[in-house]
Amino acid sequence: MSSQPHQLEATLPGSYYLDPDHLELERDRIFRREWFCVGRAEGLEQKGDYRLVNVAGDSLLLVMSDELRAFHNVCRHRGSELVMSPDGSEQRGRFQAGIRCPYHSWNYKLNGELHSTPHIDVDKACFSLHRVELDTWGGFVFVRVAPGTQSLADMLAVSAARIRRYPLADLASGWRIDYSVAANWKVILENYNECYHCAGVHPELCKIVPAFRVNGGADLDWEEGIPQKDGTNTFSFTGLTKRAPFPGLDDNEKIRHKGELIYPNLMLSLSMDHAAAFTLWPRSPQRTDIICEFLFHPDEMAKDDFDPSDAVEFWDLVNRQDWAICESVQRGMNSSVFESGFYGPMEDWSLDIRNYVRERLAEE
Repeated sequence: MSSQPHQLEATLPGSYYLDPDHLELERDRIFRREWFCVGRAEGLEQKGDYRLVNVAGDSLLLVMSDELRAFHNVCRHRGSELVMSPDGSEQRGRFQAGIRCPYHSWNYKLNGELHSTPHIDVDKACFSLHRVELDTWGGFVFVRVAPGTQSLADMLAVSAARIRRYPLADLASGWRIDYSVAANWKVILENYNECYHCAGVHPELCKIVPAFRVNGGADLDWEEGIPQKDGTNTFSFTGLTKRAPFPGLDDNEKIRHKGELIYPNLMLSLSMDHAAAFTLWPRSPQRTDIICEFLFHPDEMAKDDFDPSDAVEFWDLVNRQDWAICESVQRGMNSSVFESGFYGPMEDWSLDIRNYVRERLAEE
């Protein structure tokens, strides 16, 4: 007796992954209106520390004054960039006193208030820098370019509860790899959200986590975490490490792996001794920059023999396997015969990406 065929759910139409107009809608209704992760707070601890980032085409300055703040990188006088960045790339530095516009030397305090305007007199209270909403969680910085009502805590409530025992706020970056992937950001999230591909794409990973091979990844329990091969406890080529487990983990979390996708652009993969944090930066319909930071406990990093390479080298292989298959999907979507893809039953989590995007792009 044959089993009934699965009813497949269609993905978003191909135009959602290829059309510049769709990306513009996403920039307006997702990346500017939702809490967008701009990376770790490290390097923004001292007064005057700044980081320049580009969110959906908006150049933003993160500045530590009495507290961490975010501003549009735009002088109120004539619109010059306060920190010049011809290619829009990330920059870091420290303002020694205040923020000086390089064009006409209007000077702003670190809190964004206008301080001085050479040779002219203006009402300084009317010309503060344009401020952007900013909040932090787990050592990560989030900004929201367009004003909104949902707090970051409310947005993160479900995810934060699932991974509450991981001491993310206490961790520090031990390594960073920047990738540029020739694929739409949604393709990358869809790939992250299923393990139907794992058996064919990630043989090294499946040696450490055999559960990824079973039934096309249909029965994985991400709430409890994914069990590793007996005798292993982390993501490395051997499945082992000298690093101690994070303090506060329960017994399951010391031998299982957890993953969390925080829309729209933060992917977290959590082992008992390290976390791999991915921030996605959509640059065009067919290109996404990805910053991957490897986070470790400071107690381990302080040891003379601390070496992150076991985790970094393993993850770099897995990452490149993922990016290569995502780029293949993107190239395939450019075919004249492609209209949409389909989700199998083990790809239910990827359906949420479709629903998330559709809800936010709906006409108001």
